[in-house]
Amino acid sequence: MPQHTTEDLIQYMYRETPEEKTQAIEKAIEADWNLKEKLGALKESMQQLDTVVTSPREQSIMAILNYARSTAVVEQP
Repeated sequence: MPQHTTEDLIQYMYRETPEEKTQAIEKAIEADWNLKEKLGALKESMQQLDTVVTSPREQSIMAILNYARSTAVVEQP
């Protein structure tokens, strides 16, 4: 039985594997408990990625604004 990598499983989850490889992975998942667990963990991670909301820290925003103020060209009338 071929060893399936994490990359193989990710491609499988996103339906990016050829039909032959998809069938091989599905067969391996049925026979290998560890592979099934690994796929479950990857699926859970994928679902969590969909819910992650990111924004920069206020400290980062202030550093950018301060830098912009200090390097801004001021036009004289």
